[in-house]
Amino acid sequence: QVQLMESGGGSVQTGGSLRLSCALTMSSPTMLTLAWFRQAPGKERDWVAVISPGGASTHYADSVKGRFTVSHDKAKNTLVLQMNLLETVDTALYYCAAGPLWVPHPPRPEFFHYWGQGTQVTVSA
Repeated sequence: QVQLMESGGGSVQTGGSLRLSCALTMSSPTMLTLAWFRQAPGKERDWVAVISPGGASTHYADSVKGRFTVSHDKAKNTLVLQMNLLETVDTALYYCAAGPLWVPHPPRPEFFHYWGQGTQVTVSA
């Protein structure tokens, strides 16, 4: 069983930064693919960033490449999304997700079995 809990959302102005965290709790050690998704009102849930088990590789959606950085703090078992140069289009509910050892690319929500409750990010002009 895996539980995830996000924190760190909030409101910023265009060009600002936010750091999202996702605390992972697992009943037994498990290698997982970890990802961040986001969902704006009236839109589908889209992937933002994904990190492979062990953190060897990361991938980003084109819309956030160069601005967002995903990392996994193994000591704290926390997934982090550092978001810089935020734009109004980044406004959404952000979710962390955990999936199996291998996930097809691009990652889709149905590939991930475990989800956090979401944290709101609002970027204003």
